[in-house]
Amino acid sequence: MPQLAAWHRKYGKRGLVIIGNHAPEFRYEKELENVQKATRELGIQYAVCLDNDFKNWKAYRNRYWPTKYLVDKKGILRYFTIGEGNYSSTEIMIERLLAETPQS
Repeated sequence: MPQLAAWHRKYGKRGLVIIGNHAPEFRYEKELENVQKATRELGIQYAVCLDNDFKNWKAYRNRYWPTKYLVDKKGILRYFTIGEGNYSSTEIMIERLLAETPQS
């Protein structure tokens, strides 16, 4: 989460939109109020969706936590990485995608 927060601060004004997908492991994690409280306490400034039914998780055929996905301006999945790390290669791809101009 610290790296996501840093990217949000660094690239948010250039168009990067970060959406955290919260797929709960425990019953109490399914309650909106608990997730809202946790995001406040952790200082998370980017959007977090509550994926109680794992619809997003399944749509991306996700099997690992954490996994980071980069979607371009056209909505096409262009990059993903599994696990912690790979921050420099992810940031390079963020910069590439932000520099692209979508074709109409």
